[in-house]
Amino acid sequence: MPVALAPPRDLTVPEPGSTTARDVLSAALGRAMREARAAVRGHPVLGHIEPGALASLVRRARVGVLVRASRSATDTEAIRSELVATMLAELSGSGSHESVAVEEPIVLALADNNPLAMQEAHPDKQGNALDLGGRPASEWVAALREALHIVRSHLPDLRAEMDLYVQQIVPVGFFSDKHLSASYREAIGTLYLSLHPSPMTMVEALVHEFQHNKLNALLESDDVLENAHEPLYRSPVRPDARPLHGVLLAVHAFVPVALLYERMIAAGDARASGKRLREIARINREGTDVLRAHARPTPVGKALLDELFRWDRHFASLP
Repeated sequence: MPVALAPPRDLTVPEPGSTTARDVLSAALGRAMREARAAVRGHPVLGHIEPGALASLVRRARVGVLVRASRSATDTEAIRSELVATMLAELSGSGSHESVAVEEPIVLALADNNPLAMQEAHPDKQGNALDLGGRPASEWVAALREALHIVRSHLPDLRAEMDLYVQQIVPVGFFSDKHLSASYREAIGTLYLSLHPSPMTMVEALVHEFQHNKLNALLESDDVLENAHEPLYRSPVRPDARPLHGVLLAVHAFVPVALLYERMIAAGDARASGKRLREIARINREGTDVLRAHARPTPVGKALLDELFRWDRHFASLP
């Protein structure tokens, strides 16, 4: 039976010793396990798999994405067949893992089995096909390691949470004049990032998409907002009007980015710009104002909004 999730106090920025992100992920995996069990019922091997082994399989990004994608699949039998084949391959140790190590347990993926990867909600993008952008994998790995190091140095508790969630980063091209990134609710454990020459652009995107993973995991157990998808409101970060769900995603993602800048500036790190910190704080304030005025949260959602409002007050004193 599903376990009711306690209202989270610190899913945006973890307090020292927090287990909130772990608890949220465990609840999300519990749902995926129940769905995977139903999908393989009657299979001669998978139908009898022990709970621990099933949990290990479903936690893997390549398996979990197929479990969740099957909810909206038009050809349910095809995706079920792929799910069964992937689970059997993972169980036997013969699964395809074309990747390059970044930092254990995170890898740069050189193959992606997300059936939704080419679905795109952003008006300025055309899906998320795997693409190294003509750059060697070693350049990607170096940039990602630098970004992870920055997070570890200034947001160590958040960096520890990344190791719970993030399994693979899928490259989606190189651009010197812009950055593209994405996450999918179904693909918990996977981040889609383009490569950019600026370390701060990379670290912003890394934190941003990781935050989406946490919120996507929470949405596996709770609706968070009763009016999440309509009507539409002005977004502080997108050219198109967005539902409150999108505004919430943005604010939840940018709060720890702002905190990262604040701590880097306090530490004298010249890579962090005060101008950029103020810009992010303004974005968060605009988004928070929309949520405060219009959101109808569930009890779990109220706790999340309360945290965002606390951080809004924290950054209100910026000059």
